[in-house]
Amino acid sequence: MRCIPLREAVPHVRGAKGDQQTSAHPRRVGLRNYTDRMPELPEVETVARDLRPLLVGRSLLSIHRSRKPLRNQWSKKCEPMLLGSRIEAIHRRGKWLLLELDRGPFLMVHLGMTGQFTVVLPGTAKEDHTHFVFLLDDRSELRFRDIRRFGSITYFADRAGWEGYLADRLGPEPWDLPAQDWQSVLAKSKRALKAILLDQTIIAGVGNIYADESCFAAGIDPRRTGHSLDAKEGLRLLQSIRVVLNRAIKYRGSSIRNYVGGSGLRGGFQNEFAAYGRTGKPCLKCEVPIECVRLAGRSTHFCPQCQT
Repeated sequence: MRCIPLREAVPHVRGAKGDQQTSAHPRRVGLRNYTDRMPELPEVETVARDLRPLLVGRSLLSIHRSRKPLRNQWSKKCEPMLLGSRIEAIHRRGKWLLLELDRGPFLMVHLGMTGQFTVVLPGTAKEDHTHFVFLLDDRSELRFRDIRRFGSITYFADRAGWEGYLADRLGPEPWDLPAQDWQSVLAKSKRALKAILLDQTIIAGVGNIYADESCFAAGIDPRRTGHSLDAKEGLRLLQSIRVVLNRAIKYRGSSIRNYVGGSGLRGGFQNEFAAYGRTGKPCLKCEVPIECVRLAGRSTHFCPQCQT
């Protein structure tokens, strides 16, 4: 097993204008490495917060798509229902963005691994790998760019549609998960904590980066099983998840490769990592080297001395 250090290059072919791009068959090259760097809750929340002042109250005048498919197929049949619609609100649920329109429909957006959902000024040159351009009534453009094309934009006719779609896919938001329910999940589980934290049906939005950082902040070894934690440890972990996510949102998320917020600005939490991507580097608390193992199919970073 080999853990990929932060910022280490993955196999790629030359992309347009200097972009590093993986093989034309993304499932064949570097997929495991990329999944460790997928935007998580803080990044998606940052996009939502950036987009609200730029989009709410704006109307969609036109839609232009590239010919290359994203993860979910787009149907032109929904476009007449979108054109002329006004954006009423922007929500986030787990790692999904939701654009609420005044006529009832919603657009659900997932950034996948390399998605960027940004508003640009009129006349801004279109970057390669831009797959959707929504022209707004102030002549600015809402663009979806995705090198890997694992992201998606999905149309739902109403709130019930997307709520039904996510109902069996997402558990509560980290701040909405009752401590008693969290303790119950842990007590019944023989899985490693890392696997529990990555399970979106238990707690929505936590991914590889923030699972590692949360376990470090709690001083708990991510290899431990859920049922091995006592009540105090379980509560400490839940509190650490919330604290870490709030800090990451404050720093606009983590920009390791392609991620930018809705305004195009990068995040800064990658400069605050205590565990993730620091294999072999001294622990910030005790100076023992950070170790890396693979749990639940993901690279997992921890301090063997501080986390017990």
